[in-house]
Amino acid sequence: MTRPASFKYFKTSPEIIRLAVMLYIRFPLSLRNVEDLLHERGIDVSHETVRYWWNRFGPMFAAEIRQKRVQQLRAFSKWKWHVDEVFVKVNGKRHYLWRAVDHEGEVLEAVVTKRRNKQAALKFLKKLMKRHGTAETVVTDRFASYRAALRELGALEKQRTGRWLNNRVENSHLPFRRRERVMQRFRRMRSLQKFASVHSSVYNHFNQERSLASRDTFKLTRTAALAEWRQLCSG
Repeated sequence: MTRPASFKYFKTSPEIIRLAVMLYIRFPLSLRNVEDLLHERGIDVSHETVRYWWNRFGPMFAAEIRQKRVQQLRAFSKWKWHVDEVFVKVNGKRHYLWRAVDHEGEVLEAVVTKRRNKQAALKFLKKLMKRHGTAETVVTDRFASYRAALRELGALEKQRTGRWLNNRVENSHLPFRRRERVMQRFRRMRSLQKFASVHSSVYNHFNQERSLASRDTFKLTRTAALAEWRQLCSG
């Protein structure tokens, strides 16, 4: 967990930094869009300052969110995992972003690899299981590398495949795809891994599944999520 000293040498208040980081990661906005929105609120910072803030504090905020949510959902998220991968261009070259979500759309893990094979699938599943344990069911597409990797892990009997079974994770790619278009691709694999991890944690924090709850319940949970965000790195 991060400490209050994270903001010690910054003249800008932590509230403004948290707001800038939230706007950039949560919404499909460019750095200059965030600069303009802050300017409209009377906050004069450059887009490069916003870039520095998100690079420095984004991983800190994500780590604190992840630590709390993993503890709360450790048993609940073991029922069913949905696993899928999408290609992402990094400096013009194709890479693969592997993602896993639980049965309610909570993003559990995101890993970037250069290849889409058994070794890459094994690396992803090992990291997923190390953090979240072993699920009762693992839903995948019919990509052969999943079957090979699960066989090596001794969990082949947990795999489920089907035409519509994996819609949960395929739909969960959409928020990241919108961010990717605004960012105009990535230049380094490390930058992609960093942003994917931070984005998934922030998405989990603010994702309220509004279509499944009443308006009053949604307003309460949204307010609670925002209040909790404002307390990140405050002690």
